[in-house]
Amino acid sequence: MVDDFDVFCRFVADDYAYFDSKTTQWDKACAALRPQAERATDRNTLIPILESALAELYDAHAHVGASIRTSPRLVPTGAELWVEWEVDAAIIREIREGSPAFIAGVRPGMRIVAIDGQPIAEALRERQPHFLRAPDAAARSWTLQSVVAGRQNGEPVRLTIEAGGTTRVIDYVPANDRASAPLSARRLDVGIVVIRFNNSLGDDATVAAFDAQVDAFKDARGLILDLRDTPSGGTSMVARGIMSRLIGAAAPYQVHELIAEARASGIRRRWIEYVMPRGQRFAAPVVVLVGRWTSSMGEGLAIGLNAVRGAPVIGTPMAHLLGALEEIKLPRSGLVVRIPTEQLFHVDGTPREAFVPCAVPIASRGTATDHALDAAVAWLAHPPTKGNARKTSKKGSGCVGTPR
Repeated sequence: MVDDFDVFCRFVADDYAYFDSKTTQWDKACAALRPQAERATDRNTLIPILESALAELYDAHAHVGASIRTSPRLVPTGAELWVEWEVDAAIIREIREGSPAFIAGVRPGMRIVAIDGQPIAEALRERQPHFLRAPDAAARSWTLQSVVAGRQNGEPVRLTIEAGGTTRVIDYVPANDRASAPLSARRLDVGIVVIRFNNSLGDDATVAAFDAQVDAFKDARGLILDLRDTPSGGTSMVARGIMSRLIGAAAPYQVHELIAEARASGIRRRWIEYVMPRGQRFAAPVVVLVGRWTSSMGEGLAIGLNAVRGAPVIGTPMAHLLGALEEIKLPRSGLVVRIPTEQLFHVDGTPREAFVPCAVPIASRGTATDHALDAAVAWLAHPPTKGNARKTSKKGSGCVGTPR
């Protein structure tokens, strides 16, 4: 299995697109873990070694395509909570809508003081990167989010929570379910249609389902595309299939840069990806809803719609998954490893992970009030005209929206 490990290390060293934003010492990490790879006897003993190596990138998009019971759950796909550091306090900021964590009583604003009975600092020690040139706040945040998400073993996550001056333990088993239909649609009383994608941007059937809804609601006065449950990402084909029904002419929606080529030759390679029109165009204004469980291709679709339709992007920050993935199949074990090999940008030059939605309050997420939806309806009721765009908006902001 050590041959596979060596192939893996070279693949990451040559093709990973984000070393410039990390403090990772990749060569040292591979050298330290190689003795473990020499003792690995099969794919199941190699998987945790590859996972430990990828942890040094502190990149939620980089992952092994197979798992064992001790494997960490993917973020945000397998995450019930979004947790952030407030100095040394781990504070819950958001909860996945309808999740077992919410049902169990977890709420935004609570502080996590222990995980599975271990104090928070101790619980994070094993998962954190160990081969960094310097401390990095992004690595600390990645470690917290990864550990809170739990493992693939199907066992409960046990959080010791502090809130309102009291401490209690909350257990829940992270969900693995998926909606049976690729999307759902409804018309609001004001004549606006909401289409919600059910983590289905990787499902080819989503395009036909979207076509059917667009055709059924072609007289709607506005369209809200809800991408807040797209944590598993998807494919460019599905995203382009959606956008293609909303435009009347070819339009650029995303910029790519292949970092490995510049690293090897000193010559940069950057290109623009276009979406082409398809079928009858839905002409009414469009608004996009996003959140922490909008990730990867969900993020690409959001910035693409902002580019090709001037659609405002409303909600809380997205998952900030880095780049476009490429994979390698390791020759002996057959394991697939995926890493970001291309950096991605909005057509205005903003890195995809730096794009900022037009913010709404989040304290009541999971309750009856949906502030993002209310904001989207308000925008569609009084959208800016081409000659009256919102001048307070700035590059890389979801508040930029001029219908076209």
